[in-house]
Amino acid sequence: MVRRSGKAVAVAVGLVLTALGVFAFQKPFRQYPGVEHFTYPLPPDWNVAGDFVFARLMYPNGGPMDGYYPRFQGDWREGLSLWTQDYPPADRHFLTAVRRLTRIQARSVEQSVNLDEHDEYDFPFLYAVQVGEWALTEAQGAEMREFLLRGGFFLADDFHGNAEYREFVTRIGYVFPGRPIVEIPDNDPILHSVYDLLYRVQIPGQAHLRDGCKNCGDGGRGAHWQGIYDDKGRIMVAIAFNEDLGDAWEWADDPAYPENAASVAMRIGVNDIVYAMTH
Repeated sequence: MVRRSGKAVAVAVGLVLTALGVFAFQKPFRQYPGVEHFTYPLPPDWNVAGDFVFARLMYPNGGPMDGYYPRFQGDWREGLSLWTQDYPPADRHFLTAVRRLTRIQARSVEQSVNLDEHDEYDFPFLYAVQVGEWALTEAQGAEMREFLLRGGFFLADDFHGNAEYREFVTRIGYVFPGRPIVEIPDNDPILHSVYDLLYRVQIPGQAHLRDGCKNCGDGGRGAHWQGIYDDKGRIMVAIAFNEDLGDAWEWADDPAYPENAASVAMRIGVNDIVYAMTH
């Protein structure tokens, strides 16, 4: 299903990260209350700097389920919003895997990024969940476009079925109104930067293990690994549609969650980070 490539990618990434240096002007770390984890223990080394910091996108709620979650209707800038789904254990489990599977010196805790405050320019890699239920504004879209055209990378995760896909397409259209979303071909470097990802495994959310998918009857079956490319063929936006990488990361240490799904999800994330840092 996946195999380790023979490339010495870790050495190259280490050199790139060293050249970039430690981000000296990042905002202080803050842990927000999450929709699943109101509080969560910090790792012992939470305040130790790293050459790589995992950035999670903050955004207003919206989409086809807007209003369905009344307890998530507060100020999205203070947490308890859909951007905090799976947060923070998903981020920290994944960062543990990054440390173990690569030579990247990753910080043990994530950083929450608000496009309205221009936080993203401190980070090469930006991640978001529930992007079929977000309400990215036109101003935020323009801000993200500038970030991506300057070399940034965005991984969009955890949206399922036709209704959520339409909402994602609408909002990502604020970022790139003229660029198509395409299926990533099997030979694209992003699928081989560290691991050769040979099969498009559908990674279910923990709450949907029985059916194997969410919104199954509305286009939710079948994994899609899609992308938006720049003019030179670099993926700027990687799209995990009908996938739930965040849940797989969050539940990776739970014996009830399928090991195969968790393993592939970790490898997708590692490949994306290495690709983002080297392309």
